[in-house]
Formats: sequence, structure tokens, C-alpha cells
Amino acid sequence: MTYRAPLRDIAFTLRAIAGADALMGDAFPDFDAEVTDAVLEAAGQFSEGVLAPLNRIGDQKGSQYANGAVTAAPGFADAYRQFAAGGWTGLAAPVHAGGQGLPKALELAAFETVHSANMAFGLCPMLSLAAIEALEAVGSEAQKEIWLTRLVSGEWTGAMVLTEPHAGTDLGSLTATATPNGDGTYALNGQKIFITWGDHDATDNIVHMVLARLPDAPPGPKGISLFLAPKFLVNADGSLGARNAFRPVGVEHKLGIHASPTCVMSYEGATAELVGRPNEGLAHMFVMMNAARLAVGVEGVGIAERAYQHALAYGQERRQGRSVWTGEMNAPIIDHPDVRRMLSVMKAKVAAARAICLSTAVAADLARTAANDEDRLRWKGREDLFVPIAKAWSTDVGCEVASLGVQVHGGMGFIEETGAAQYYRDARIAPIYEGTNGVQAMDLVGRKLSQDGGAAAKALITDMKATCGELNRLYSGKPVERLANAIEAVEDATLWLLDAKAEPARAADVLAAADAYLKLMGDVIGGWLLAKGALAAKAQMETGEGDAAWLQGRMDLYEVYAANVLGHASSRLAAVGQGGALLQRMTLDVLSA
Repeated sequence: MTYRAPLRDIAFTLRAIAGADALMGDAFPDFDAEVTDAVLEAAGQFSEGVLAPLNRIGDQKGSQYANGAVTAAPGFADAYRQFAAGGWTGLAAPVHAGGQGLPKALELAAFETVHSANMAFGLCPMLSLAAIEALEAVGSEAQKEIWLTRLVSGEWTGAMVLTEPHAGTDLGSLTATATPNGDGTYALNGQKIFITWGDHDATDNIVHMVLARLPDAPPGPKGISLFLAPKFLVNADGSLGARNAFRPVGVEHKLGIHASPTCVMSYEGATAELVGRPNEGLAHMFVMMNAARLAVGVEGVGIAERAYQHALAYGQERRQGRSVWTGEMNAPIIDHPDVRRMLSVMKAKVAAARAICLSTAVAADLARTAANDEDRLRWKGREDLFVPIAKAWSTDVGCEVASLGVQVHGGMGFIEETGAAQYYRDARIAPIYEGTNGVQAMDLVGRKLSQDGGAAAKALITDMKATCGELNRLYSGKPVERLANAIEAVEDATLWLLDAKAEPARAADVLAAADAYLKLMGDVIGGWLLAKGALAAKAQMETGEGDAAWLQGRMDLYEVYAANVLGHASSRLAAVGQGGALLQRMTLDVLSA
């Protein structure tokens, strides 16, 4: 099945729902509707024509490891060079580093097509974008001159190097060391695992951003520093020098994303330089991780969109049974109500996840560029609140939609030949990396919800109520009631958590509620944003803008979502209040039984 970039859906979400038009002005002087359309169209063409055809062979052949080096999957190195030549890594990068200075929101909208077309490929530039964020935020001027410009151009790629065999999510227990060499550089020693695109042959150099400990570092997370170690050292004239003293010792054999080399890396006195301040590496790395988490949310949208398109095509082609609507015998299975229900829910959830991620990106852009301190603070609160939701909820949607895609195919979906299974396998990693979705939920309730006394969450609830009040112009009865009830559930859960967090003895209750609260927030924010889309579609229809049938579809999507998702808000609320004592009673004896 051929991938087609959903450019109309993406552009509508970016502008009519996420509000990207607010970014047009002094902060982004080159950003306007014409540029948006041009960038998205070019991204779609590249993703459809270059990346999508490599997806299946990448899954079947994968990257290869031999003799201490990794070779990219067939066609991937050439595709990356075309990607770099097109300037895609520099879309939102600063102009002074050779970037185009466009909004992050537009970059992520374009990258959705990359992840849809070829998720394993998209991971490579995604990590370069994270390294660019970190160097721009805390790198020295010399580091920006040498490393940042080449990452922005795509000449070199980046890698994020955190995890160790004994230290997964608990980065405070990592043991890799960095010993001063006496000349301003450091010698890195240790082993790291799960290093995505840690080695490959698509570029001449790879810039590793590595967490390690200085000799006098305090124990725990407060003793971690961030270092930069290139695969090849760089001479004073900018040319490549000697090979650095680190290497891959293998690649993991994985459930999915076979074309993305997941490396075990060994650092054996590798030359590195400190990035930022000593013992503040975890904070510096979170600059990278925050960017990567939102990008992973978009990855969830991308793989969900690809799985949906694949299932839709199969539903139109596969014929079986009698249509209840037309009476046709041997009808396409899309004419069976349950198949059409699955496809409708898939489409609605993809649209909601896309809206959450792009709204988060617009908030991030406004947090940096809004006209005054008050507005920047307000948008920063929205960004912080939304990032864990965008990452976790959208990647869960990726898995759910890919699973439904297999279901639409029936038994053929379980057969590798149809391709539906690959999307399911590929999607499954996204809820795990860049902080598992459980970690995102804990971050949401443990930090983001209360860091401003709950102001960002309360402002969100106010905004959602205002939209719900406008829905009476479009619908009556259940579509409005379901959103109103769901918003009330969010408000009740938010106040319950803020009260619980004020009592240290109820820490277990807060953490026990984290997963249900994040899912409730994602469900309801998704519904709110689709409601905004329905209102925008109606407004365009009334002024004669656009395709009336397509705009009616935006209104129908909200109704599908309200009927199939928002109705679960009460059960999510009940799970929020289950309390830690119940989970504590689930002892090993109970679980083993």
C-alpha cells in the first residue's frame, strides 16, 4: 500500500486547531501560510517518494553489524544524504547556525510525514535535532562553531547516550566516568546500551552526547555531567582527524524498527569535551529529552497514520459478505459497520493525537517568542503540562491504532506479507523510550501539575469549558454533554490530586493515580481540540472556504470521538481515586495466585 502524506489534515490542525498563525510576525519573519504549504508539500513528496519505499526492505534486511562497525539498511545512507541536502535538519534551527529559523511546530508537522513513511529512518535526524537543542542552550561558542553548524546542516548526525546495562530509567546510578586529560578534554570510559543510531555509515561523523561522572562528582543524579564525543576527532582546520576511542560492540535484535541500529557502545578512553556546567548534566540532558519526548509523540502520530492508511486501503479492497447499507453482495469490508467503526475511531484518535502534539509545539514556540513576560510564562506552563501527555498519550494511540489496523485485516493482519504487522511491531517501542509512559505520568502528577500551584491545569480547564460552551452552535445533546462531563472529570481529578499532593502521607495515592490521570487528560484534551476543529470547520463552511464535504468530515470526527472516547472519562476518574492502599495490598502472593 502506498503512503500519502495527509497534508490537508496536517495543515488544518496546525493552523485552525493548534493556532500556528499566532507565530507569524517578528519572531518568525519568514513564516506564513505560503511557507507552511510549501514546506509541508516538499516534506510529503520526499517522504512519499524516497522514504516510504525503503520502509519494508529496512524491516526485512535491517542494519548490519560486522567487524566493529554498523552499516545502514539498504538505501538508507543515500536517503539520509538526500535528506541532509534538502535542509530538513535545519528547519527550526537558528539562522546563525545555518538553520532556517522557522517555528518548531512547522518542523514537527513536516517530520510527521517522515515518521509515517519510515519510522526507523526518522529516528536518526530526530536525535540530531535533540543534540542541536542542547548545544544551542548550553554549548560554548566554540562548540557551536564546530559541532552545531554541522549538525544543523545534516553533514553529521547526533546520538543521545544515556543508558547503561545496570541503569535504565534511574540515570542517577550510572557509572561511566570522564577523567580530565589536563588539556581541557576528558577521557570517557564505560559501556552504554540502547544507543539509537549510535554508529552507521550514512555520514562521515557522529556526535555523541554522553552522560558520565567526573572523578570528584557527588553520588546520585547531582553528580552527572554532559560530554560531547565525536566518532572522529576534528582538526583545527575543521577536517576529520583520528578515530576516537569508542566503538559499537553489537546491535540489538529487536521486535521492530529493524533498520534503526540500536547499539551497544564501549568507550575506552574516548576524547570528549564538557558541555555546559560540571555536575549539571542531567538538567542539560533534559533539554534534549524534552525536545525528543515531543518528537516521539509525533512519531506515535506518524506510525498511527501509516497504520490507518494501510487498514483503510485494505478495507476498500477486501470483499466479503453483504453490505447492510447498499445490499451489495461480496461488498468491500468497509461496508460492514464494525470495520467502519474501527476505521472511524482510528481516524479520530490520529487526529486528536496530531492536535495535541502540534498544540504543544505551538505553545513551546510561544513560550520563547511571545510579546511579554506574562504571555511567555503562560505558554511555558501550557508546554510543560502538555509534553508528557503528548509523548505518552500519542504513543499509546500509535500502538492502539496499529493494533486496530491488524484487526481490520483479520487473519491477514497477523501475516507479515500484508505489512500491517510491521506497524504494530514498530509502534511498540515509542511508549518505552525517552522515558516510559509511566515515567511521563509520574512527571505529570509529580512535577508539571503542581509546579505553578496548578495554574496551568486550571487555565486549560477554563479554555476547555469556553470551547464546550460554543459547541451548542453545532450540536445538541450527547456530543456536548459528553465533553462537558469529561471536562468536569478532569477538573475533579485535578483538584483531588492537588489536595493529595499537599499531604506527604498520600504520596502513594498520587503515584497510583498518575497513569489514569494522564490518560484522562489525553482523552479530554484530544476531544477539546477536535471540538475546536469542528468549530473552525463550521466557520469555514459558513464563509464558503474549502471543500464542504471535507469540512463536514472534521465535524463528524468530533462526534465519533465524543461517542467512543469521551464516554470513558468517568471510569478514568474512578481509577484516579483508587488510592495507593489498594495497590499495596496487591502483594506477590496475590499477584502470583
